[in-house]
Amino acid sequence: MNNSKIQQIWNFSYDAFCEKYPLRSEVQDKTSRAIINCKTGNLGYNVNQCTDCVHIKFHNNSCKNRNCPNCQAVSKEVWVDKRRAEVMDAPYFHVVFTLPHELNPLLYCNQKLLYGLLHRCSAETLLELSKDKKYLGATPGIIQVLHAWNQELDYHVHMHCIISGGGITETGKRKRSKGKFFIPVYVLRDKFKGKFLAELQKLYQQEKLIFSRSCEKMKNGYYWREFRDSLYQKDWCPYIKETFNGFGNAIEYLGR
Repeated sequence: MNNSKIQQIWNFSYDAFCEKYPLRSEVQDKTSRAIINCKTGNLGYNVNQCTDCVHIKFHNNSCKNRNCPNCQAVSKEVWVDKRRAEVMDAPYFHVVFTLPHELNPLLYCNQKLLYGLLHRCSAETLLELSKDKKYLGATPGIIQVLHAWNQELDYHVHMHCIISGGGITETGKRKRSKGKFFIPVYVLRDKFKGKFLAELQKLYQQEKLIFSRSCEKMKNGYYWREFRDSLYQKDWCPYIKETFNGFGNAIEYLGR
């Protein structure tokens, strides 16, 4: 979807959205204002003048917001080219870690803290297991992209990970996997679930979590223990979605 269409959507529906959802973050408001004003002239303009015929052309300034697809198109291509320079001769795998929906109220009012925790637990799970000689015996390359929504734009927090099927051993040598994903799914599941819930418990004990009205009963220690224990019973099974034929295909997938 190009930026003009996105801008039309914001112009048509943003006022109604604000009326329905009065509690918005500063980032949400800043991004929305940027997209609405992008290349409209409200953000200023540049003037080009021909030195021969004195023809003048005006160019409206873009918003340069990192969430604006029009403004970040060039930056994305530059980033992709840099990643291509890091490619090793190995297959690449797509792993998705998804958090249970029961965590949604807590996630929403602790976004920076818990999104960061999700990033860290996903990376540590893949790196620690990959270094084990039972699986790969090397440190792979990983790129992670957080998604907080699904295809219907419902709140659905999950982490997309592109991991190389090869890496660097402790002796500095390159090691390549045999082509199939090298870590059993149930091992990934147990490691990730254990890491995330253990770290979540630490944050609770350190009183670093914020509890909004939708989850304020979790302040009660007894209810919290019941809630935490119920999460251990959930199926946190990671999803190995596909094997990419080369790093370029993996990067293009993330860019979509």
